[in-house]
Amino acid sequence: MRDVILDLVLGSECVGCARPGRMLCARCRALLPTGPRVCWPQPTPPGLVTPWSTADYDGAVRAMIVGHKDRGQFGFRRILAELLAAAVRAAVAPDDGPVVLVPVPSRPGASRRRGYDPLGTLVRDTVTLVRAESFDATAAPLLVSSRRVVDQAGLTASQRATNLAGSMSCPSPGLARLARRRARARVLICDDVITTGATAAEAQRALGSVGLTPVAVVTVAATQRLIADERGGSLLSRARRG
Repeated sequence: MRDVILDLVLGSECVGCARPGRMLCARCRALLPTGPRVCWPQPTPPGLVTPWSTADYDGAVRAMIVGHKDRGQFGFRRILAELLAAAVRAAVAPDDGPVVLVPVPSRPGASRRRGYDPLGTLVRDTVTLVRAESFDATAAPLLVSSRRVVDQAGLTASQRATNLAGSMSCPSPGLARLARRRARARVLICDDVITTGATAAEAQRALGSVGLTPVAVVTVAATQRLIADERGGSLLSRARRG
């Protein structure tokens, strides 16, 4: 009955199965992945720290990320935070010490146009979730986009790397010093999706320039490209690309 009322009032349907009612029905939510894995982009940017992702950037997960990021569908925020929190738990443990989650920055003006910072909010929600599990976690928006870049859609891995090179900076030395002073702090780069790894590599460079050394990249999802599993085994070829 609740789903029928939602459909009548909002005209909504599940992004997973198109069933009228909730934007993610209970069945599709139960089918969401819960086991993060290491997803190395191929080719891997030199020196990139270990990238952890919980889901493929496809189906319901892709629809939720796009809806939350570009369509103001805030109801997906908690679910996406749960997926990102799973990647955090895979990358570090509570007894590893303080954890600093650093979101990659939006392109200049993007958050202002949206009236909302999707990734920043997602990272803050993730901190709340892992804190409830005894993590000493903090969200630290240390990075900003220091110059404009072109839209990444359709660019190759090398073109993305060139496009993003030098595009981020850490202009808050006070925050960076605070992050460094936290005993044994583990810095995690956070994003919604990893594709070629160019964005994560640029974030890693910018943090390294102020003395912060990330230990991993954590994302909600990874595009369906060539990826290697966490055991360093064979490459998995995916037919579709996010």
